Amino acid sequence: MELKRKPADDTRIKVGKKSGSVMTLPLIIWLVCFVLVPLLLIGWYGITVENPDGSMSVSFENFKRFADPIYLNPLLRSAKIATITTVVCIALGYPVAYILARSTAKWTNIVMMLILMPMWINFMLRIYSWASLLEGNGIINSLLVSLGFEKQQFMYTEGVVVLGTIYNFLPFMIMPIQNVLLKLDNSLLEAAADLGASPVRRFFKITLPYSVPGIISGVAMVFVPSVTTFVISQRLGGNKVPLIGNIIESQFGMAGDWNFGSTVSLIVMAIVLAFMFAINKTDRAEVNGRGLTL
Repeated sequence: MELKRKPADDTRIKVGKKSGSVMTLPLIIWLVCFVLVPLLLIGWYGITVENPDGSMSVSFENFKRFADPIYLNPLLRSAKIATITTVVCIALGYPVAYILARSTAKWTNIVMMLILMPMWINFMLRIYSWASLLEGNGIINSLLVSLGFEKQQFMYTEGVVVLGTIYNFLPFMIMPIQNVLLKLDNSLLEAAADLGASPVRRFFKITLPYSVPGIISGVAMVFVPSVTTFVISQRLGGNKVPLIGNIIESQFGMAGDWNFGSTVSLIVMAIVLAFMFAINKTDRAEVNGRGLTL
């Protein structure tokens, strides 16, 4: 008996594609209205200048203006603070993520709730809370005076800005690393132990290499917002620790120079995109070249 293959239902395929297109339409509209259009406006303002008669003309003068140290120094300071924040978040977040991945579900849920609970509070309120702790007449200085010590100047320093960024972005380092470590096959560790590998050797040869994708994701999630933040430096650092985010905010706000603000935004965006491209390339190379050697 000859078996005949049933023809595919072209009608069902067409209907499925049509319904899928309809479902993605709201997302497309959202991306066009709130991502593409703003980017095009920033791009247009960034490469133009306003003439005395109010008209706009294409010019790259604002890019030359950005070469002034008054604008380059905040950019370098932002990169420095973001790098320090990222390194400290790795140093603090990796052990926490490792312990959580090896703990029972009960304790993991409790600790994760404590880590994420501050994220439920408004961002500005968290910053103002730190200010109330560290300011001249704040809680910490009041405690020092009651103990017989002199008041300390915590506010308006680069160190307190770093503290604020670490506090706000540390959870974004812990979560991706923990998610990767939870997927680590324990049989690999058991096999390595059977072959005589010490706990330290198992960590550096198995656990750490397999957690690199989580570390890379955490670096991207911490470095990018750290380098572009302005609220933390504005409230905790005052005018003494200006970052590139403060420059952009002031150009769109007090200065009212949207053209130069857009130019600075384009430069920072290009730097962030280059960083993300390098991170993504490193992540792919790590996944493709990952191996197990004891």
